Amino acid sequence: MQNSTDKKPLIQKLSRILDADSILHEQEDLRPYECDGLSAYRKLPLLVVLPSTVEQVQAIVRLCHARQIPVIARGAGTGLSGGALPREDAVVLSLAKLNHIIDIDQEQRQATVQPGVRNLAISEAVAPFGLYYAPDPSSQIACTIGGNVAENSGGVHCLKYGLTVHNISRLKIVTIDGELLTIGSHALDSPGYDLLALMTGSEGMLGIIVEITVKLLPIPERAQVIMAAFDDVEQAGNAVGHIIAEGIIPAGLEMMDNPAIRAAEDFVHAGYPTDAAAILLCELDGTNEEVSEQVMHVRALLKNSHASTIKTAENEEERQKLWKGRKAAFPAVGRIAPDYYCMDGTIPRSKLAWVLKRIAELSAEYQLAVANVFHAGDGNLHPLILYDANKAGELEQTEALGGKILELCIEAGGTITGEHGVGIEKIDQMCIQFDANELQQFHAIKNAFDPIGLLNPGKAVPTLHRCAEFGAMHVHNGQLAHPELERF
Repeated sequence: MQNSTDKKPLIQKLSRILDADSILHEQEDLRPYECDGLSAYRKLPLLVVLPSTVEQVQAIVRLCHARQIPVIARGAGTGLSGGALPREDAVVLSLAKLNHIIDIDQEQRQATVQPGVRNLAISEAVAPFGLYYAPDPSSQIACTIGGNVAENSGGVHCLKYGLTVHNISRLKIVTIDGELLTIGSHALDSPGYDLLALMTGSEGMLGIIVEITVKLLPIPERAQVIMAAFDDVEQAGNAVGHIIAEGIIPAGLEMMDNPAIRAAEDFVHAGYPTDAAAILLCELDGTNEEVSEQVMHVRALLKNSHASTIKTAENEEERQKLWKGRKAAFPAVGRIAPDYYCMDGTIPRSKLAWVLKRIAELSAEYQLAVANVFHAGDGNLHPLILYDANKAGELEQTEALGGKILELCIEAGGTITGEHGVGIEKIDQMCIQFDANELQQFHAIKNAFDPIGLLNPGKAVPTLHRCAEFGAMHVHNGQLAHPELERF
């Protein structure tokens, strides 16, 4: 593979495809690309390229394939699992310049966009037609739709409207040998295997996404938020189950514990009660009649679940303010600690109270504060571990605590990720969640799309050898007889 001493010939080849300003190779130019949102891990890439057309993407990938140079696709760099972490021998392929909305089909309620289009920009563009794009990650003002597809992102409204995979109908991807493929269709379904679902959440390991067709929804006639405060975190967790058990599917059902409440309120002044152990934000949307009925029902359920305070947003300004606090929770927590480590795991709703109690116990055991912010309705947890990277050993202690929280999610019957992806952050815990035969199938899929292993290598799916070193028992007993899988 290419190394840093071989840059010049590669730059010369790339210069036939891109202009000089679109090829970054000096150290100061590469520095902004050394990490994604998981800034604890940093590495300078060999080069960064910024194509502005699909044809340029194809040509770059063909060149790298011919020279066996790894390619790491990158969106806005807002990912939180190290999925876009570079390698010294790799080319980072930035899709930032592919940022155009190609078509809006009002009748079919679809929009076709390039991967560099920001999540929020889609809803802004289609709002004049009374439409919007439902998945809304907290970073939607900055994150791009290509990265959302790669990580299968969700957001505060994913409970009712689903993750990215439920809100797209077609992709165009460039394969590792430069071929342009169309996956899915503009129709409600397409023949053959469901490759659209396979590609969504594939973390840049199977192909380079260059075009996405998203589904659009009518803006609801009415949306209203109820905020409920609780004196006990477990009571708040139990209230979530009571709401869902009544057959009510809120547009959003979010929970924050006291450290997150205080940080967000100090930052945004959303009107959160800073003495509460936890708050729930429950948004109901639909017609005026059904929202009125559901608001009364949910308020009664929250009262019976021992909520100490219940407040209903009286207007759109209040609704947006309550959500602003939740969506600003991550940066808000960053103001109260030198560093924080954002985890991502998913558990059954029925285990919510138990898992929160165990996280508190682990926090005390590791002597690291944890602020909890999460999509309570679908059990997607986002514990934020507060630490100081300048203190010797504290990052390692934080990683150990994070690993225990992920293992706790598995123990509860859940999974190690909900929307952030595996990247490099959770790759060891993949060894616990999946056995050797399952990991072999993941590698077989990777091999079918990328036989040489050039697309985002070393991410998401661990080698069996790594799992053996990690100490995962299910890869022992002679099951490492697959050396061809170890190169990924």
